[in-house]
Amino acid sequence: MKSNLKWIFFLVASWYANVATAQLSWVNVDSLYQPLPASVHIYYTESKMDTAPFRAYYLIADLKNRNLDFSADTTHNRRLTPTAFYERNNNPVAVVNCTFFSFATNRNLNAVIKNGKLVAYNQHNLAGKGKDSLTFRHPFVSALGISKKRKADIAWLYTDSSLKYAYARPKPIALKKDSNAYFSLSAAKKYNQSVFDSSKGAVIVFKKWKMKTAVGGGPALVQYGQVQISNNEEMKFAGKAINDKHPRTGMGYTADGKLIILVIEGRSKNSGGATLIQEAQIFKDLGCWEALNLDGGGSSCLLVNGKPTIKVSDAGQRPVPAVFIIKSRK
Repeated sequence: MKSNLKWIFFLVASWYANVATAQLSWVNVDSLYQPLPASVHIYYTESKMDTAPFRAYYLIADLKNRNLDFSADTTHNRRLTPTAFYERNNNPVAVVNCTFFSFATNRNLNAVIKNGKLVAYNQHNLAGKGKDSLTFRHPFVSALGISKKRKADIAWLYTDSSLKYAYARPKPIALKKDSNAYFSLSAAKKYNQSVFDSSKGAVIVFKKWKMKTAVGGGPALVQYGQVQISNNEEMKFAGKAINDKHPRTGMGYTADGKLIILVIEGRSKNSGGATLIQEAQIFKDLGCWEALNLDGGGSSCLLVNGKPTIKVSDAGQRPVPAVFIIKSRK
């Protein structure tokens, strides 16, 4: 009965999200961020979401344009503002925050692949709290990657510092829990009951994910062109937090090879932010085949040619340990 109620609630929330996002009207603001490559465009909306003020920007770039370079940058045990990342990467076209991170250690909590090398890792063992402190949960968190052939993909990853590559599965994996603090790739394979023999033409659950660039976040928001949020599998937001409105950052791609970066302003009188369902619906409305939520709140920040888009919700730009970058080779 509880699962049925959750499903009904999700359908109702999705309907309201669809109605709300239908009100959005986007305006091209390329002229405010020149010079821009011909295949990069910026759009802005100042609309209403659930009758509340709403502001957002999205950037769209052609993945097939070989004059554009899509990359990531990360630090080790320290954080930099997006502007500092912009300056140390020789003034790229765009810089946007991406991974979740620990304030205590300044480390990424999601995978980052830079120039084909895995440089940051997912957190695969989460200890319970209180009476549940001896139980560990093992989420497989989503990431968006771009291959050398400029193909985008969202997958659910297993990462390990002893492995050269991330290992991926194309669909969310049900959350598992046990008393083991250490979780290996072999154990990860055993957790899934649908491991098939590749010699018979079936799909292997985990395979090497050879991406040139990738950044993790979660949950996934759009799969196969439809709103499908993998929060239960990834254990990102507990309870009703999935319905809270916050500043948001996300990234998705269309079936014809366009990358879309979305930032939503929030926590201000000018914009209340968005729920995950509303964020997902915006990506769907923009034509995304797949889309991924990234770190939001005070971290949400998109710079285009060094200029800000949304107004950040903190007093200033929040330092982050990793960013996604678009550079122009011309």
